[in-house]
Amino acid sequence: MSVMVLLEFRSKPDCLERLKEKLAEWLPDTRSYEGCSGTGAYSLTDDPHLLVMVERWESREHYERYRNWRADTGVRAQLVAMLEGPPIVRYFEQLDA
Repeated sequence: MSVMVLLEFRSKPDCLERLKEKLAEWLPDTRSYEGCSGTGAYSLTDDPHLLVMVERWESREHYERYRNWRADTGVRAQLVAMLEGPPIVRYFEQLDA
């Protein structure tokens, strides 16, 4: 079953521009990863250091394989180093409504 993944995180004040650059660099690989149906990054209009990734995956298992791959390549560690705390990850299933 397809899932939407929301990944919320806050950049360190001195890392925001670098984080945006890295997201632009990393997201093409995310979009081409098996099972990814799309992804986008957003910042809160009233607080640009608060960012949300909205991702659609064929299944939670696809996303978890992707997350493990990002950890293996070191990208996740690079991301976390630019954040004030660990990201919050939420999984949503689409309702038949």
